[in-house]
Amino acid sequence: MWLLFLLVACVAAVLSCARVCRAAVVSARTCGPARRPAPGPASDPAAEDGSKPGLTLYEMAYLSGGPHRLADVVLVLMAQQRRLLLAHTGWATVVDPVGHDSVERATLTAIGPDGQRPIPAVRQALIADDAVRAVADRLVADGLALPEGARPGIRSAVRQLRAAALLVVLSAAATYWMAPSDADIGLALGWFALPLILTLGTLALARFELYPYGDWATDAGERRLPAAGSPGSPGSPVASAALTRLALHGPMALTDPSLRAALHSSGA
Repeated sequence: MWLLFLLVACVAAVLSCARVCRAAVVSARTCGPARRPAPGPASDPAAEDGSKPGLTLYEMAYLSGGPHRLADVVLVLMAQQRRLLLAHTGWATVVDPVGHDSVERATLTAIGPDGQRPIPAVRQALIADDAVRAVADRLVADGLALPEGARPGIRSAVRQLRAAALLVVLSAAATYWMAPSDADIGLALGWFALPLILTLGTLALARFELYPYGDWATDAGERRLPAAGSPGSPGSPVASAALTRLALHGPMALTDPSLRAALHSSGA
């Protein structure tokens, strides 16, 4: 029986490691020859919120975390301006039904005529909207974002690799638990060390070589993010620091626990 567990663990380890290696190769091919971004400011009105001229808050969010991050940013932006109410239970409620730009108008449309909808549903509808795709298309045209067919999928590959490492540990534990009390299973457990070393070693290399696990920005786009996210930009409102941290690092960077809870809630 332990041979079956070992086979499953080895297959999972090899496939997940191969996927990470493939994602690294794709990333090296697509990010390396990135074009220089086009000069000039973007037309997105969210540029007032802490971004450097030429790279808006929405663009920072997309380059850092894709359309999912952009949706979180516009929801928090409207909540901070008291135009949306984001409940810790995961519901978004419209307070002021007037959007200041195309993405905000798409957000209101995603919430619907009832003025209230679960945040995950709003996020999914917003991700598929033309306004968000327009931000992505502009970044791709400027050489800052990867086109859809060239995204390496590093994040999902690393998640699969972590799951494979956990599967190896669970398989070894199952082997130990199912072995007869009088059996010497030291040699059997030793074989599980091979796929475990493979997965953990690949995880360590991925952390060293590929982190942050970006699937959205080219090298040129990555170089723009630190400067765009620097604090104290001239003319930035007080709220821009929190919005910029959210755009660059995700909901865990928010200091407001109710907003973090709202963005992480299922809305059920």
